[in-house]
Amino acid sequence: MSAAASRFEGSYLGDATRIGAATRMECKICWHVYDPAEGCEHWQVPPGTAFAALPDHWRCPVCDGARDQFMALDGETAAVEMVATPLPYAPAPPAQPVETIARLEAAFREIHTAQMRGLPIVNDALAVKAVGFRRHDERWLGALVTPWFLNLVLLPGEGDDWSTLIPGAKELIEFPSGWYEFVHANRKGVGAYKACSLFSPMFEFASMLQATETALAALVSLFDPSIREDGAQTSEIRRRREEELAPPPDPVPVQADPVRPSRRALLGMGSGEAADA
Repeated sequence: MSAAASRFEGSYLGDATRIGAATRMECKICWHVYDPAEGCEHWQVPPGTAFAALPDHWRCPVCDGARDQFMALDGETAAVEMVATPLPYAPAPPAQPVETIARLEAAFREIHTAQMRGLPIVNDALAVKAVGFRRHDERWLGALVTPWFLNLVLLPGEGDDWSTLIPGAKELIEFPSGWYEFVHANRKGVGAYKACSLFSPMFEFASMLQATETALAALVSLFDPSIREDGAQTSEIRRRREEELAPPPDPVPVQADPVRPSRRALLGMGSGEAADA
């Protein structure tokens, strides 16, 4: 287990062996609770897996926080002399494609330096960063922040052959919050992937922290069915944003029912048109 995996906050003084097999752990960032009895469907961790036995790549499925940000919710401690009960065998999930994510960042840093620097659509307060990549079905979902766009990015899984994807072709992909339009891309040194534009340009972000926090919030909201709307909304980002920001018409004397905000507004997203995928 990694050094990060063996370091826990709370009342256990960094000793993971003192965390009971059934102890529930709570993320101090978003208050998500990991219950060993339930496991973690997001990371394909089977029920009965103790917090201390989670795989090294496991992170909070809600806010992507590191495991050392979890604190004990229950007071149970592990008996030192007790022999651990073997857990049911479960194959380890595929490791995160760290090299592919690093190549994706490197490719767009090169684009920034060689092609985009100094252009009027570039926000000089921002940089290139891949954010929040996590397992989604058999693939990897995350976000890419650059000084000129913020995109959702879907990377292929081990069993996927995306070599035949046509760059620029569009595909609708469904998430619990609705349908999103992804554009196929295939970059030298990176390979094939799919990208969904959320913001472009990026001038409404004053700092890199603000941009990355928005990206993480968007990834969480993708899986919130309560904000679902019918139809594919990603092609109407600018129109909806303009409607939301437009001054209201003449006051209506009769009290109207509250208007349900659009999914884009609930995600905290502004305008965005097709960006360089």
